Amino acid sequence: MTETTGKIDLGAVGVWRHDRTEPELAVALEDLGYGTLWLGNVSVADLAGIERLLDSTERLVLATGIVNIWANPAEEVVHAYRRIAERHPDRFLLGIGAGHREMTQEFVRPYQALNDYLDALDAGGVPVARRALAALGPRVLRLAADRSAAAHPYLVTPEHTRQAREILGPGTLLAPEQKVVLETDRAWARATGDLTLGRYLGLGNYVGNLRRLGFDDTDFANGGSDRLFDALILHGGPAEVAAGLRAHLDAGADHVTLQLLTADGSDPLPGYRVLAGALGIGG
Repeated sequence: MTETTGKIDLGAVGVWRHDRTEPELAVALEDLGYGTLWLGNVSVADLAGIERLLDSTERLVLATGIVNIWANPAEEVVHAYRRIAERHPDRFLLGIGAGHREMTQEFVRPYQALNDYLDALDAGGVPVARRALAALGPRVLRLAADRSAAAHPYLVTPEHTRQAREILGPGTLLAPEQKVVLETDRAWARATGDLTLGRYLGLGNYVGNLRRLGFDDTDFANGGSDRLFDALILHGGPAEVAAGLRAHLDAGADHVTLQLLTADGSDPLPGYRVLAGALGIGG
């Protein structure tokens, strides 16, 4: 496979999804002007689904956020990457990461494990220009700058984006994730957002990163303080949410990917449509 050296074009705004995404939704997101669709917690087996989404669209970039290095052997990921990149060389970004100590029995020396995994990607011909690294702290952010095209911080604030840009320098794509609740009623926004936020407050890497940003034990108790909720989950009307997303771009991000939180079973497409209009990203 020919080495790819040019930067991948993620667009200014993307969509991040945990849930299974059907081709019809991917096509709709492309039509609305979103540049990239990020899929969370992707396994080797899921990469076949990414290939189907790429086949169904024309311009949309697909990115993994993330492939867990402990659960997915590098050799299998290399094989899947090469198959996808042969068909869609400029539309697939392979995001990898070490996950969480609390959820992974094999979680030992994660920094070295990331380096070893990147060595295996090098040996298999996965171009630096087509891979991203989940990165929160300074050490892994520097690793992302040295050995990947992009850093993909998750559960962060615009202030983290500003600090990350200083660490990365100008040459590495910075693509933070931002959670969004389209709701002007604060109580309803918290009821929706709390279902997601609470699961992260027991994970040491996120809590440690939030401590570096100035939060403390009072912010992590009882499902998260109002201050923490407001910092991590954008909520309000379309214009207010759009301004919050632009804050990451103003702080140094090249791309911000929004994770729209909705009540269980709700169709997310109307929210994506409204936000595309507020962001002015449509054609």
